[in-house]
Amino acid sequence: MKTPLSLRCLLLPFAVLAAVTARAWDAEGHRIVARLGLAALPADYPAFARDAAAASRIDFLTNVPDRWRNVDPWLKQSGASWTDHFFDIEQVPDAGLDIQAISSFRFDFAVAFAAGRATHPEKFKPIDPARNLDHTREWPGSAPWAIADWFNKLRSAFGYLKAYEELGGTPEEIANAREDVIYAMGVLAHYVGDCAQPLHTTVHHNGWDGPNPNGYTTWGGFHSWIDGAVVARTGITADSLLQRVKPGQVLALNARNDGRDPFFVVALDYIIEQHKLVEPLYQLEKAGKLGNEKPGPDGKPPFPPKAVAPEGRAFIEERLLTGGNMLATFWASAWKSAPVDTYLRAQLAKRAVGSAPARTTP
Repeated sequence: MKTPLSLRCLLLPFAVLAAVTARAWDAEGHRIVARLGLAALPADYPAFARDAAAASRIDFLTNVPDRWRNVDPWLKQSGASWTDHFFDIEQVPDAGLDIQAISSFRFDFAVAFAAGRATHPEKFKPIDPARNLDHTREWPGSAPWAIADWFNKLRSAFGYLKAYEELGGTPEEIANAREDVIYAMGVLAHYVGDCAQPLHTTVHHNGWDGPNPNGYTTWGGFHSWIDGAVVARTGITADSLLQRVKPGQVLALNARNDGRDPFFVVALDYIIEQHKLVEPLYQLEKAGKLGNEKPGPDGKPPFPPKAVAPEGRAFIEERLLTGGNMLATFWASAWKSAPVDTYLRAQLAKRAVGSAPARTTP
């Protein structure tokens, strides 16, 4: 039996809110970033990685890191599925560290941050053990390292794909290497997309935290509202944004005098730029531009829903476009800077002259 139209209209705002509270940059938001990234790739980017089948696979993969979080607490503790989604920038200076000089080595940063946190305990709130079952509350997040990690995994995948393609890899080997490229593209897309959303860069990630002289919202549903409800209510799609896509760039990843990985610095700078938009986002909410109203005593949003103002829609659209542009830049740069897999090439050369078993996959 069909639900009456009037009842469907009454249920819609509650269904939307329930959907977005279960995700981060909800599934459609991540897909939009990935589709915009594919549209922004240079024309000579490998065709296998941008055709319809690859786009469909990347659509699915861009949400996989959120699925990993279903295994609690083990994968949350690993970093690969919890702390890698965010970076609370304010905590870095609170630990006495210079955000412009932090190490590109994940564990070196962890040691420095732990020492700084111990030296400046007054800067940090006490941790409630009952809310820290995965033992991650001690850390500010690790998003720039996650982006750099997956960027370099993509570089590696392109490196060994080129070896197989150029030195007689079997069709199965080439197909598998191409699948590895697409997998790395999809997972990288998730973390790049996360950091296009400013609330992934701040301690104020779900309502303003701490002193609040400007009276910004402290609503615990704010993050999920930005991640999905605005997109759902305004009907933003990848197709509606395609005409505004800016081509990605190929970055020259030259060695730095400070010894830090150059792409890590690019990823960190990207996150710092998105962090500058945290307070403007809260200002939009305070001005009533984002379409949300405070839940009533029953915890449900009001009906009829309030319209998202043009300024609110424009803010979210720009974040999605920025994520897509940066994703294309990261994908294209990984392809162009792929390392030469010297070991694999040597093994393939041996196989070609018969000094290695014909069916051995190096």
